Amino acid sequence: MNNHEFKKQDFRGYKQTITPKIDEIIARTDANTPCGEYLRRYWHPVALTSEVSSTPKEIKILGEDLVIFKTKKGEIGLVHKACPHRRASLVYGKIENEGIRCCYHGWLFSTNGEILETPGEEADSKQATKLREKFKLGAYPVIEFNGLVFSYLGPMEKIPEFPRYDAFEIEGNTSSPYRIDYNCNWIQVLDAIMDPVHTSFLHGQSSGVQFSKGFAEVGEIDFYERGVQYLGCNTRRINDNVWVRVNELILPNFTQAGAAFAADGTKSKYFGRSSFTRWVIPVDDNHCVALAWANFGERGDPIEFNNQEGYERIEAGEISNRSFEEKQKSPGDAEAVEGMGSISRHKGEHLMPTDKGIMTYRRRIRKLIKSLEEGKDPPQPQKIKGQIIRTNGQDTVLRAPKRNKNDRKFVKQICSSVMKMQFELEDMPLKERDANIISNLNKMEERGSFD
Repeated sequence: MNNHEFKKQDFRGYKQTITPKIDEIIARTDANTPCGEYLRRYWHPVALTSEVSSTPKEIKILGEDLVIFKTKKGEIGLVHKACPHRRASLVYGKIENEGIRCCYHGWLFSTNGEILETPGEEADSKQATKLREKFKLGAYPVIEFNGLVFSYLGPMEKIPEFPRYDAFEIEGNTSSPYRIDYNCNWIQVLDAIMDPVHTSFLHGQSSGVQFSKGFAEVGEIDFYERGVQYLGCNTRRINDNVWVRVNELILPNFTQAGAAFAADGTKSKYFGRSSFTRWVIPVDDNHCVALAWANFGERGDPIEFNNQEGYERIEAGEISNRSFEEKQKSPGDAEAVEGMGSISRHKGEHLMPTDKGIMTYRRRIRKLIKSLEEGKDPPQPQKIKGQIIRTNGQDTVLRAPKRNKNDRKFVKQICSSVMKMQFELEDMPLKERDANIISNLNKMEERGSFD
């Protein structure tokens, strides 16, 4: 091939050598960054309960080096890693009844950071007494709940109530805590939940069938924005059935979806719930962690997946410990998001109509960050103090063999009717709400009317 023929093909590598920029506002989450300050106004899981013991464990959250431990009395502490005396690491501290003692000079700290003892100083030392009275080791409040340890890392005068979601109390569910670490920025992992199209390709075509054959169908895409709740629906026609699968994000980082293995669109299912109840938390700008419960039972996934391999497959479509060649052959979510680089160059994206959910939630986070900088506190997930938060991540499969002339429009109509009905019942008591949703879906299917 001669040079003229190459030129006609218009290769554009040289014209696109400039590296696109990062979306600094939402990607940077360390202390004293706008997004870091925004995230610090919420409760986040920071560790598995099983990770916390009388041996101090070093963790990093929102770019901050911390140590988590359990006193001999069973109280959990989350404190700054560096001892305020001479900056020795408290990961080598000794656990006692009342707290953690620095290995270097024996200073003892309670779980709220109070300096209980400065044993190397004179008992009547005015300087040591004043220090103990005026100064505290940096520490954060924690709540242990169902195998996860949550913490609030923001200003104490702004501490919100601990949010309770309806997913915490689904009758008959077995929920097992898990963690998956990602070597990339948190936004790359969070984006996937608002990207219902990727399930059809990554999990149903590119890597073969990772969950079920039905995932390979590219359905009709709809998005709903409801306060700080964002829903992305992929509604698929599977033979004589219509499968409404709903991915869910509640800002800043709570996520749910449908089941991974329990639904495939081939049989009726009414308001089946999420395979995971999950948070995506920045470790630093280049790493994040998913801390979650995997949900098993009649409305979740099959109990045989209640093991480490099952958690990894539910989370990302594939297990974590694989060779590079295996990852190339069958990539999962981890390979897709980490392959973008440790921080994706967002300004080089070409977002399309199917990316509406991603564009919308990112834009809202930016607005909330700006509002916080102007002095307005960000909204919490619960609309009313003390209220259990209603969620909508799910699978619903309805038999709908009669096809309209425009079946794509008909499929979208079914999704719209299902979601509208659920929203109208949102304020009901939880058990009544679920029972009514399930009953209404059954009636829709029986009469074959989805208006």
